[in-house]
This record gives sequence, structure tokens and C-alpha cells, in this order.
Amino acid sequence: MSLDVKKIKEMFPIFSNNPSLIYLDTTASALKPKAVISSLNDYYNNYGVNIHRGVYNLSYEATELYEASRRAVAEFINADYEEVIFTKGTTNSLNMLAQSYLFKLKPGDEIITSELEHHSSFLPWLNVSKKTGAKLVFAKLDENGDIDLEYLKKIVNKNTKIIALTYVSNVMGRIQKVKEFVEIAKSVGALTVIDAAQAAGHLKIDVKDLGCDFLAFSGHKMMGPSGIGVLYINKKHHNIVEPFEFGGEMVNYVYKDKAEYREAPIKYEAGTPIIAGAIALKQAVELINEIGFTKIKKHIKKLNEYTLKKLKEIDGVVVYNKSDTGIITFNLEGVHPHDAATIFDNKNICIRAGEHCAQLIVRWLGETATLRASFYIYNSEEDIDKFIETVKEAVRFFKKF
Repeated sequence: MSLDVKKIKEMFPIFSNNPSLIYLDTTASALKPKAVISSLNDYYNNYGVNIHRGVYNLSYEATELYEASRRAVAEFINADYEEVIFTKGTTNSLNMLAQSYLFKLKPGDEIITSELEHHSSFLPWLNVSKKTGAKLVFAKLDENGDIDLEYLKKIVNKNTKIIALTYVSNVMGRIQKVKEFVEIAKSVGALTVIDAAQAAGHLKIDVKDLGCDFLAFSGHKMMGPSGIGVLYINKKHHNIVEPFEFGGEMVNYVYKDKAEYREAPIKYEAGTPIIAGAIALKQAVELINEIGFTKIKKHIKKLNEYTLKKLKEIDGVVVYNKSDTGIITFNLEGVHPHDAATIFDNKNICIRAGEHCAQLIVRWLGETATLRASFYIYNSEEDIDKFIETVKEAVRFFKKF
């Protein structure tokens, strides 16, 4: 059974406020449904208090809501409750994790990364390599822009300490073989850090099946609030990975010369957390579960194939990828993406233009910037038809110059 896009759009207030909007930039940030917005408002209207530390009823109730969301997220990725850490987002998660390895890595150690990475997945480890003397080693990409597993097997060795790779590229849109990454890492005793920002809203993540050590994603890319993210830390590392920040709530006892920290997950959440955002993230998880990844994947695949077929019929359009997750990266021949994007904006069509915070993979494509259209549950074939007409209009317009 296919998705009823008309009914789905009714869940998103932005379409009532902006009926002509065609939103094709979910890869940057997904739109927010009423349930998420209502949950945010409910917390501020009816609670607005701090959690964990209050002895009064309002604080207790808010704490229950916050921890219920943690349980929902844990179930969503098949993690244990204490393995789910709330953060500000994927960037925050990966930076905190990388910072914790500043004192664990040394010259001669190796960190494997790739040109496929978003800057949030690459730059923290570049920084670590500069400060520790550890060496960055790049996994090779194949002709489709996928991480070459055979090459990865060749470059891992006893010096490999971290393998930090993406689950789904925000430019290429292809699902990487993360389980195989983990198996290769384990063969040399290396740890795996997975950037799942683009994966969380598109495919079922099962951290137990993957066997990864760490995994991060953001709420805003899966219809949740901005400013809330998740860092999964496999519980076998809870006594090894030190807290990232220090302050209120994450400590049991404080003395003049030492401190005793609480158990995970609280020891990794110093200070007042993003309470409303965490609570509302549960609503996004529940909506995705209600629709189901099978329907989401089928719907996006249909739109992706429909769009590619139409684009191939237009002279002057270059498509760079074969996506698994509804991301089409393209350009108009001889036209800078920022110039082209203005045509789409005039038609109230939101697409991305630029480097996509992923300069390495854009450069790998032989470009300095590209256009990107991405689809989700609130997009329809009618949206695509208007998008295609605008592509044709843009091609005609720029041919004059």
C-alpha cells in the first residue's frame, strides 16, 4: 500500500501556512510534524522545569517524559537504554567522541576516514590527528562513490585504532556496508564510529546487529526538533570512555581532590540537557515507526526513479549519483549551482546548492559545487513534475547567456 501524501502533508503545519511550497531539501533538515511541535509546546506550557534533580512533582513528570524518549530511541536503534546519550546533534556527538580520544591516541596510531564524509565526520578526526600525531588514512572509493571494502581490508593493520565512516553520504545518498566495516575493524581491534545522520530517517538501524562501538544521528534530519541528537556508546566502553563535559547532575560525589561520576547515560549529559527537544524526538520516532521503513523506502525509491527518468530526458543536466535514499546530486551544464538555485527559489521550490558541508566528495566528483534535491514522505509526483518543469525553465533561461 502506497503512502497517502495528501494526508501526510496535513500533519505538517508548514504546508497549511505555505500551500505552494515544494520542499526538496530533507537531506539538510526534515520538516516538522504537528506532533513534534505540540510536544515542544506542551513541555514549555505545562512543565518548563528542570529534570532529574527536582523533588517536586512537575520535575518528576518532566523527567519521566525525558527518559521515556530515551527508551523509545533505544528501541528505535535496538540499543540498551543506558547506551543512548542525548546531545545537541551529530556534529556535537562526533566532536565530543573525538575529543575523548585526544589523550588515547599517539604518533604512529592510525585513523581511517574517507572522502565520502560530511565535515562533521571528518574534521573532528583531522583535528585529533593534528594534536596527537596520529595518521589519517583514507579508504578508497569505487566508481559509484562507495567505500571499497577490499581496499579497506588492505589498509587496516595493528596501528589502526579508529575507523570513522558514514552510513549514508549526504551527497551520494548510498547506503554503505557498515556491518562489514565493523567486521574489518574488529579483525585488528579497532573501534568504529558511524555517522548515521542521513540513515536514521530512511532505514532501520540495529546497533546490535551492526556491532559498532559508536553511532551518531540528529533529530532534525528525521522530523524531530533541531538541537537534539543521539550518541550511541556501546556499553562495553562505558568504563573506558571518560565524560566529555563536567558539571551538574553527572556526578555522585565531589571532593577537593577527586570526583565520582554517575553511571551512563547520565555521566555523559552534564548540566541541563535539551529537555524539550529530547521529549519531542519521541514523537518523530513514533511517526516513523507508524509509517514504517518499508513504506518510506518504497515511496522514496519510486520518486527517485521517476525523477531520474525525467531528468535524463533533459539536455544540459548532469546527474552524479545513483542514490538509495532519495538524494539526487546534479548540475546544469555551464551554470553555477547558486545561480541555478535562484530559479527554483522563485518557484517556491527548496533545493540545496553548494558544497553540502562535504567538500571532499564534491571535489571527488570533479566539481566545486552542485545542486541537490532530496525527497521524503511529504513529497509527491506532482512535486516532481513542478521540479522538472523548473529544471527545463532554468536550462532554457541560462542558454541565453
